[in-house]
Amino acid sequence: MTMNLIQMPDGIVLDEASYSTTYGRFIIQPLEKGYGVTIGNSFRRILLSSLPGSAIIGVKIENVLHEFSTIEGVVEDVAEIVLNLKEVRLKPINDKANRIVVPVKGPGELTSADIQKASSEFEILNLDKHIATLSEGVDLEMELWIGRGKGYVPADENTIPDAPVGMISIDAIYTPIVNVKYLVENTRVGQSTDYDKLTLEITTDGSITPEDALTQAARVLMDHVQLFLNFDMSLKEGKPEPEEDSETEKLKKILNTSVDSLELSVRSHNCLKAANIKTLGELVRHQESDMLKYRNFGRKSLAELGEIIAAHGLTWGMDVDQYLTEDVS
Repeated sequence: MTMNLIQMPDGIVLDEASYSTTYGRFIIQPLEKGYGVTIGNSFRRILLSSLPGSAIIGVKIENVLHEFSTIEGVVEDVAEIVLNLKEVRLKPINDKANRIVVPVKGPGELTSADIQKASSEFEILNLDKHIATLSEGVDLEMELWIGRGKGYVPADENTIPDAPVGMISIDAIYTPIVNVKYLVENTRVGQSTDYDKLTLEITTDGSITPEDALTQAARVLMDHVQLFLNFDMSLKEGKPEPEEDSETEKLKKILNTSVDSLELSVRSHNCLKAANIKTLGELVRHQESDMLKYRNFGRKSLAELGEIIAAHGLTWGMDVDQYLTEDVS
């Protein structure tokens, strides 16, 4: 008779009371001690960094040559308009579509709903996003380029072939995941309470359901673990390539991003400056609890930094020394 020495979970339970198309709470139990953190953290990292999505990657505004310009009759400068466009969430209806032409006419408020009116090939998920305030007489055209990818890609890597003069590249937050949280608690099996109960909370932008997001993340994880099931066949002959892959280089660039370039409130920026934290890499070395020890650093600033870290596919308490030993060109 063969005994199963590893306790397997009974299944996955979806909390239907709190469920929506953008939020799902999943409970997995019982798990062996320590498996809750292992599985929860693995899913969190994959969900935040590895699921595909769509984002605006470039904009051309009529008679505007660069992002430091201003537009007559528009309250916001071009840099602020670009920041607002970066927060527009969308999903393609036609996978081949990659451009939207938006007429901009005043007076009034330009919002993401106006982008929706200009295109039937994309669904705008946050229709109330403010983009610009227009005065009487404003009449111009704005072209938006849409890209598809995963994680976070900085503007200088969002190259568009044959881009017209005046096209402004935009940082792309492709990930359809807004937030992922997991909680590990003790649970009982028979007389023993030394088992894990994992609660996984997933919030999406609406372009994907929480169940589909969890399924996609599981497939990514399985594809990697599958290599170890046939270990001998997975080994490749020859010496490993000395060159670092593009993902490692991308992570290095993200970790070396200056905090001065992040969209931070004045309070959060001053707190980081006082703590002598100059890059994202130096920031994510810390645990969340460490940050609260700094003077004038409160929960609001912590939440703001947590959102920025997640948007870049990073987490608190990362071991990043191996990526920061060399400068990134």
